[in-house]
Amino acid sequence: MRIGELALRTGVPTRLLRYYEEQGLLSPARTQNGYRSYEEGLVGRVTQIRGLLDAGVPTRIIREILPCLDDPCSIHVSDATPELIADLERHRDQMDSKIQCLARNRDAISAYLTAVRA
Repeated sequence: MRIGELALRTGVPTRLLRYYEEQGLLSPARTQNGYRSYEEGLVGRVTQIRGLLDAGVPTRIIREILPCLDDPCSIHVSDATPELIADLERHRDQMDSKIQCLARNRDAISAYLTAVRA
């Protein structure tokens, strides 16, 4: 698919998709006329990248962990520096806090809906 269709399907603007490519997060094929050509599987990859960025994970870390996104068990990571590990732990902990907050808000909304429907 071309970049416009990927943008439409993921909700990510084309300029950000090009930025992801510049950062080494996406590697589209090129057609003979030079247009980018994206595989179907990149729809999910873009969604993962967007989610990590929304969680505050910088592109330099995302680039490091991309091979693990599809199947973490199949990747043997031996070059992770202590700094990368510390960064990932910090971001994981921040994500956990956000998840807990979202769960509390979801539960409060559910309780409110139950109350107003009664």
